[in-house]
Amino acid sequence: MRTSQLLLRSGPTAAAAAAVAALAAVPAVAASGISVSTTGSTVSVTTSACTQVNGGWGTASLLNSSQANFAQGRQVTLSGTASLQSAAWSGVSPGTYTVVVMCSNNNTAGTQSVIVSTASTPTISATASPSRGVMGGLGGGIKDYGPLTLGAGAALVGIGGIAAAWFLRRRAKPYRL
Repeated sequence: MRTSQLLLRSGPTAAAAAAVAALAAVPAVAASGISVSTTGSTVSVTTSACTQVNGGWGTASLLNSSQANFAQGRQVTLSGTASLQSAAWSGVSPGTYTVVVMCSNNNTAGTQSVIVSTASTPTISATASPSRGVMGGLGGGIKDYGPLTLGAGAALVGIGGIAAAWFLRRRAKPYRL
């Protein structure tokens, strides 16, 4: 009788440990595979992530804040070699834009935001995500945590919820598991 109770009591702990170990095996997502730069009112993007399919490398799209998807932006065909592909837009007005590169094999090479400034001397900065300060409701931070960190956190929250429910059930009816 004691052996079966011991095994039943250690079951939730073993399941929690297995869940954490499974989440730790999730591979991290690679950083953006594109590089965005600007000179004056020209925005350019380079990548080495695309492969040539049917004679083309893919397309790049420049989206402003009111455009939601790849097809709505100003699209340019990628050109280059097997080691480096590029595209450029000229006459870009000041503002914040998102550059999306879609390879010809329908894989996204990367997404990156760029800010085109209105200063008389071109001051343009490229960032991995728009710099909009603290975003409430999204964890309160600007740093983008990977799936491994988020998965481990979700597993800990889930384990805590299961442990609390199990403890309260044991307390309410001590003769039951």
